[in-house]
Amino acid sequence: MIRILDLCLRLTIWFLLTADVSPGNIVIGVGVSLLIPWGFTPISPVLKDWLRTFGEILVAIPQAYIEAIEIMLRPHTEEEIVMERVKPQRTPGLIFLDIFLITFTPKTIVVKYHDDGWYEVHRIRRRRAP
Repeated sequence: MIRILDLCLRLTIWFLLTADVSPGNIVIGVGVSLLIPWGFTPISPVLKDWLRTFGEILVAIPQAYIEAIEIMLRPHTEEEIVMERVKPQRTPGLIFLDIFLITFTPKTIVVKYHDDGWYEVHRIRRRRAP
């Protein structure tokens, strides 16, 4: 089941990059997705993490619109870089989705992923009243 989710994620990224869903491109995309090396992942808890992450993405979509409107109406002049811990036992696909989720919202972007389990996240915020 996890392999299918990884394959779907890879194909989705392929289609977003090529913007072409012709039969030839689908065949090439499946081939490329299968040629990319697979990592070892434990099966049981990972499915639950995938479903939770997809739920978080669905919540992030309206949040992104709200944040975009908020930035247009009230300027955000303060910025900071914070370190966020990667959730434990994340597969490379889930780490990618976490980075996507953080970067999807307009106020945050992942600047760097550290192999020891941290994200550097750049955030903007409104200036606090003195």
